[in-house]
Amino acid sequence: MKVLVIGGGGREHALVWKLAQSPKVSHVYCAPGNAGIAQMAECVSLDVNDFAALAEFAKREHIGLTVVGPEDPLLNGIVDFFEEQGLAIFGPKKEAALLEGSKTFAKDIMEKYNIPTGAYRSFTKYEEALAYVRKQGAPIVIKADGLAAGKGVTVAFTLEEAEEALRSMMVEDVFSGAGSRVVIEEYLAGEEMTLLSFVDGETVIPMVPSQDHKPVFNDDKGPNTGGMGTYSPVPHMDDSIVQQAIDTIVLPTARAMVAEGRPFRGILYTGLMITEKGPKVIEYNARFGDPETQVVLPRLASDLADIFLAAVEGKLSECQVEWKSDAAVCVVMSSEGYPGSYPKGREIAGLPANTDDVVVFHAGTAERDGHTVTNGGRVLGVTAMGNDLHEAQRRAYETVQHISFEGAHYRTDIGAKALRKAEHNKR
Repeated sequence: MKVLVIGGGGREHALVWKLAQSPKVSHVYCAPGNAGIAQMAECVSLDVNDFAALAEFAKREHIGLTVVGPEDPLLNGIVDFFEEQGLAIFGPKKEAALLEGSKTFAKDIMEKYNIPTGAYRSFTKYEEALAYVRKQGAPIVIKADGLAAGKGVTVAFTLEEAEEALRSMMVEDVFSGAGSRVVIEEYLAGEEMTLLSFVDGETVIPMVPSQDHKPVFNDDKGPNTGGMGTYSPVPHMDDSIVQQAIDTIVLPTARAMVAEGRPFRGILYTGLMITEKGPKVIEYNARFGDPETQVVLPRLASDLADIFLAAVEGKLSECQVEWKSDAAVCVVMSSEGYPGSYPKGREIAGLPANTDDVVVFHAGTAERDGHTVTNGGRVLGVTAMGNDLHEAQRRAYETVQHISFEGAHYRTDIGAKALRKAEHNKR
């Protein structure tokens, strides 16, 4: 079977890498791909939102399965388009992908179906939003309602920060329309956890949990990014907490979407805050997370192509999904200036060959004159496996030390929180 992966980032590299391991998959294409993906798949210069060209390619090459990585084409209706053409495609339809496309829609679903989340209000008028923020005080969370590439969230610890976030979203329009409506939420204290799930209507198969690191600097300082690194498992989160999240959040969300006449089929990303009162939803995404995918898929023992095909055929309930006991740590190397403006075209040196223990997933790279160069804010995701988190973390950072490009930045504390808690629990 031939497979087409749509997208060109670190998440898509991980998807290509895992799908290529399937004995059922004879050839992998990726549109548009990147320099790293090109080493293990055939890259096709097609835009992720050019549905007609993508569908024509899928027909011409007899693609047996298309897998959608990024959110934009999902929200623009690529799954609807492909299915109308009789093409097998994995991902939620447009009306189900709205769980990610509109924070207001998502919060309204949670409120209607009693899914635990923070209190919220939604606004389209700047003056009303500003008055509400001033009344509530800080800390408080300001979110652009629409897609903002993982950067449309401000956790404001002062009123000044909250007002600046509102002004930039609603007045200055820094997110090109995504902030014309904002959701203002109560600040939830606790620790974050990500739970990805394979979903087919009311059938839910949760994956192993992971923990992302959004702020750009160590100790969770600085502005939010798309993610500076992640690890899995999350050993200090008890299994009972994970099960509680499945029972009170993930399953009810899948059932709610069916009840709303928008059955969800694809990957449901649930961003959670583990509070004193249990898990609560911070956000939903309608696809694999980036960089969570880079630590979750290396731990998957089952055939990913089998799982995707079962979901597309409405047979996910027949799947048995197995996981490895190994730990995985991913350290993101980013460009100078990210998540603000950043340079491109800087040559990357020291890239190692992938091994069973270490894989370097390319997020923002390109090929130029025979050299691999930077081509995005997040450039590489260095993922290492180990018997435990300590070993995986050591291997990841040893690999990072050998890779260089001008202005390279990375956090040095990915996984440290879990290791500190493990050390504390030993005492």
